[in-house]
Amino acid sequence: MNIFLWILQVVLAAMFAMSGLEKATQPRDKLIGKYPWMGDVPQAAVRLIAVPELLGAIGLIVPAATGIAPILTPLAAAGLAILMALAAAMHIRRKETQGLAITIVLFLLTAFVSWARFGPYGW
Repeated sequence: MNIFLWILQVVLAAMFAMSGLEKATQPRDKLIGKYPWMGDVPQAAVRLIAVPELLGAIGLIVPAATGIAPILTPLAAAGLAILMALAAAMHIRRKETQGLAITIVLFLLTAFVSWARFGPYGW
């Protein structure tokens, strides 16, 4: 199970890092086609959303891999789960079913990593 969790953490970290880097570096107007909700959100808010995505991606891997404060790994997963819950609420409000589906999957996966690393498969 530990190997499965590591694989899941790496995949989730890669996904959140790519999403966060894209939101942090690309102009909002360029991303509106991919993320329709960005049409209603200022550029500063998009950049602000990128910060927890990038920090969460780092937190999923680095603390556990280095052994320095490994409690931060399940906390990062929990933070990303909260972020996905908030994103799901936004997609529900906007009636965006396509965005909702991936958000729910990411919520479930991050919540699972958080539960597993806090509980039976922690360090």
